[in-house]
This record gives sequence, C-alpha cells and structure tokens, in this order.
Amino acid sequence: MNTPLPDVPEVRVVGLPQLTQGFDLVERLDLPMHLKVHGPLEPVTGERLAQLAENMSLTGRGGAGFPFAKKLRAVATAAIRRGVRPVVVINGSEGEPACRKDTVLINRAPHLILDGALLAAEALGARTLIVAVTRNSTEVSIRAALAERGLSDRRGQQLRARVVRTPERMVSGEASAVIRAIGGGPALPPGRRERAAESGVGGLPTLLSNAETFAQLAIGARIGARRYGHTGLDTEPGTVMLTISGAVARPMVVEVPTGVPLRYVLQMAGAPPLPQGVLTGGYHGNWIDSVAAHEAVVSKESLASFGGALGAGAILPIGPETCPLGEALRVANWLAAETAGQCGPCKLGLPAAAGGLSDVINGGGPAALEALRAVTQAVKGRGACKHPDGSARFFASTLSAFTDDLAAHVLDGGCGRETTGVLPLPGPGYQDAEESIPSGEKLAVDWTLCQGHGLCADIVPELIRLGPDGYPALADASVPMHLRGRAQRAVRRCPELALRIEQPTPERPRPVRAALPPGGGRKALGPGRS
Repeated sequence: MNTPLPDVPEVRVVGLPQLTQGFDLVERLDLPMHLKVHGPLEPVTGERLAQLAENMSLTGRGGAGFPFAKKLRAVATAAIRRGVRPVVVINGSEGEPACRKDTVLINRAPHLILDGALLAAEALGARTLIVAVTRNSTEVSIRAALAERGLSDRRGQQLRARVVRTPERMVSGEASAVIRAIGGGPALPPGRRERAAESGVGGLPTLLSNAETFAQLAIGARIGARRYGHTGLDTEPGTVMLTISGAVARPMVVEVPTGVPLRYVLQMAGAPPLPQGVLTGGYHGNWIDSVAAHEAVVSKESLASFGGALGAGAILPIGPETCPLGEALRVANWLAAETAGQCGPCKLGLPAAAGGLSDVINGGGPAALEALRAVTQAVKGRGACKHPDGSARFFASTLSAFTDDLAAHVLDGGCGRETTGVLPLPGPGYQDAEESIPSGEKLAVDWTLCQGHGLCADIVPELIRLGPDGYPALADASVPMHLRGRAQRAVRRCPELALRIEQPTPERPRPVRAALPPGGGRKALGPGRS
C-alpha cells in the first residue's frame, strides 16, 4: 500500500542523454564536473536568447507549457517600460507526490539549471535570482551549487541569489504562490490573477519558470537550436523528463526524446502489459486506456489526441487487480485536503466531490452519480487558483475513463476488487501529512433515528449536505484525516444520536508484482539518494 516516491528515484535515459549527461559518472555534478561534462557557456544577449528559445520551440515544463520566448520578451518589455531591474525565479517547488523530475535535476545537475537562469538574468539585466524549493535534499544541493559559484544574497554583489523554502503542497508550486512566499507571505495563491511578467516579486517584472525549463535552455545555448532540433519530433523538439510510478516494478525518472512510444517507456518501468488505465499529467491530468497507451507517443500533441496530457510529466499506470475508482478516491481525498481554503469551489467543492465519489463507490446509486457530476461541474472555472480546475479535470476524467467500473458500482454495488493503493501519496514526514490522506473511516447515518435537525451539515458541510427534504443527502461518506475532528464533533452534537463514525476494516497485504523485465533503455543511474 502507498509507497511514497524517494527524492531521487532511479534515473534512466532513452537515446543520448542531454539533461542527464554525466549521471553515469557521478551522483551529483559539482561545478568542476559540470564544466567537464557540459563545457563552458557564453552569455547570450536578450533578443538572441529569445530567438534561441523560439527556434528551440521551448515551452515551460512545469505543466502549463507557456512559450518561454514569449515570457522572456514580456518581462523585458515591462522592465524597459518601467525602467526597473527584473527578477529571475527558478521554480523548483515540486509538491505533487507523483512528480520527481525537477527534484532529480536539482539534486543531480544543479549547475545546468543555474546556467539557464543566469543566461536569462544576464540577458534581462536582472540583479536578483531566487530559487524556490520544497525538500531538504533540493535545498542542500542548490545552496551548495550557489556557494560553488560564489553567489549569495550579500549586498554589493552584482547578482544577489537566495533560496526560498516552500511547503511540500500541491498549491504551493503555482507561480503566484511561489511569488507570494518569496515576499514573505503564505505559500498560497493570492486569489487574484496577476501576470508575473508585469508584477511579480516585490512588484517587479519577474521571469519565473520551472527547473527543467532553465536546464533545457542551457542545453540549447550550448548546442544551438538546429542540433537541439535533431532530437525528438520536429513540432516538439528535444527531450522531456518523465516520472513513472503507480503500478510499476521500479518507479523512475526517465529522460526521453519526444516521439518515443509511451508503451516503451512503461515497459522500461515494468508496468502491466495491459494496464487498466494510465494517468497522464499527474493528479491534475487525464486518464487514458490501454489502447491509447499502446498507440500514443511521448508528446503533448499525441497525448492530447488520445484525451491525455503531458502536464508536468507524471505517468501513472494501474493494473487490472485494483479498483480504479477506489484509487481515484484516495487521490480525491488528498486533492481535497490540499485546498488553499480561499474560495468556495476549493474549500467546499472539492471535499464535496470527494465525498460524492465515496458515495458512488459505496452504493449511492444513480442519484449519487448525478450529484457527483453536478458538484464537479460547479467547481470548474470558479476557483481563485488552478487547483479546483485541475482537480475537477481529474474527477471528470475518472468518470469517463472507467465506465464499466462505474456501472458496476452504481448498478451492482461494486466491482469486486479491492483498492491496493498503487498511486503514490505522501508518507510520514510530509507537510501536514495527517491532513492529506484518507483516514479510512466513514460517516454514516442511522435513518431510523435521524430527525433532520441539520446540525451535522452545519458542522461538516464538506461531508454532509442537506437534501430538499431537510435530511442529509450524503451518507457513508469517507472521512479525510483533516476532517476527523469536525466529523467527531458532528457525531457528538447530533441530538438524536443518529450519526456515527465507522472504523476501517483491516487491509490485506498488497500483492507483490513481478520483477522488471530485462532491457529497455540506457541506464544513467542506479538507486539514488533517498
């Protein structure tokens, strides 16, 4: 059950390495080794750098996929118009449990990331560089890399550089949340949409991109756009970093050229030959079926044509032995707990959707399914940040991808399979871990005692809603850890003693998967640091 990913899982490469070059030599490329492997790097002027990024077709690798050249020009234009120095931010905040590619790059090739960021800073005339990270290992590695280059936040330096630590949470990696944290505020989206290129850190124009994006820029600056384009697809040149986990023999991070069949990458990690489904793009992404997984190639366009998404590069297959709706419910409860708590769709809508999915799984019938669809639809487009939309996309994709299982639960009371917990969620030591995972307990109503007072819905509206008749509309709702206290208070406050919390049944041991089949890609690293 639920084995969290290590900070640095096994790393492999398909074809010739670019970002992972030198990983077969040392565990971490310090500055001397970095220069031996990649060579020196000459500065590039502003427009030339933008043109290089444009010729590379470089887009952000954090999930949004915004063209880097367009972002670079927007920051330069705003800085010139206002007569100020812009700020460059490396977003190394990786709070999603299924993503490790940026963590791997920061831990193993920090100077490649710094190369790209310093290129951008020099081209823009920036005098401030900030690196946002979420984990101890990434903070240690990037601080060491800055020290190796003689960069610090001391006054009088031509370029001041500092590291900011953000919580390991889904919402804390969003650009606006990172900027807010850098300014000393909470690492949460501010609830209003502002373009960082116009007003970011300290109100200054800010170039913010994720770690892999800057590393890709450094590769392109060394080898040129034409040579960079010799790898991968013509429409999406270069390589991408993928994190493969879920029902696999070996979770790993893979550097792979675009255009490589997805089935080949899944085979490398020891995924089931016929997965029940593959979640693409992480927990804000979309499911695809086994046929699509067999036919798709690694690219944004190909995955989108099959209803999937490349997103931040997380790929998670599940096997036929687990209940896909049960797996989705575990993630749904985690997504609900990750709320920024700043708007209704996030604070109330996501817990209600998770409770609705639980109700569907536990025999709520067609009415529960319709209620879930209504809640999911109501969340879309109304949030203060992207978390509600991404979570709603996950809910909608789950309902459309597993129609047979959905019918079994709605019409026949279940699919007959247990939930084995193959999708990774945070483990002990995670930021607010107890608030981010299901408790296994369920909230139930004794209908022979309930008189419809409605106190329970007032105390814990995320789990209990009142129907048109004034009685609870949801029963047997799963209780996430972060709502246990309020659920217990609702039980105590019920004047008719009609509400109770049911304890989880003991879990059976997770079946052991077969070992990874031989072959499949060039190995760049054995087991890394944990």
